[in-house]
Amino acid sequence: MRSLRLSVVIGLLLIAAPAATRADSALKGIDLMTSTVMQEGQSSFSGLGLRARLHPAAIVPELEFMPTIEYWRNSSHVDPYDIRAQRKDATMGVDARYAFELGSWHPYVGGGYALHFLSSSVDAPALGLNDASDSLIKGGFSALGGLIFNLNEKIDTLVELKYHEIPDYRQLKFNWGLAFNF
Repeated sequence: MRSLRLSVVIGLLLIAAPAATRADSALKGIDLMTSTVMQEGQSSFSGLGLRARLHPAAIVPELEFMPTIEYWRNSSHVDPYDIRAQRKDATMGVDARYAFELGSWHPYVGGGYALHFLSSSVDAPALGLNDASDSLIKGGFSALGGLIFNLNEKIDTLVELKYHEIPDYRQLKFNWGLAFNF
């Protein structure tokens, strides 16, 4: 319970940090992403993500802070045994990334922290398990690296590899998305 409280406090501070510097920051853009998620103990599945890109004017020009929301859901149904299972993760976090210039390509590296709202449910009446569910909140650090390709002045595309270190729920995501620049 103590680690949960610490995770919530750290997560809220990290999420609020970019907002606290809003007077010195400019909203640089918004990224829309789709993910291929590989969670420990599961096959791969798809997810979605949305993040804002804030650029604090008083800090390093190549540094961006990115409040992020991510979501995935995976469900299965096994007909012969009438088993239904579903797992979900709604994530709220903040990442910081440092981008480099290589012509029209912009590689970047970064890291952050996020709160993961995880839930699992199983319905297997033949096995005596009727609508069982479990939900929990876990905090975890993330590391990311990727490449931004300029399409035009207002739109970029990005590819990214992001790792979430969540106790008992490690995730690796391959993200692809469009970056809308303001």
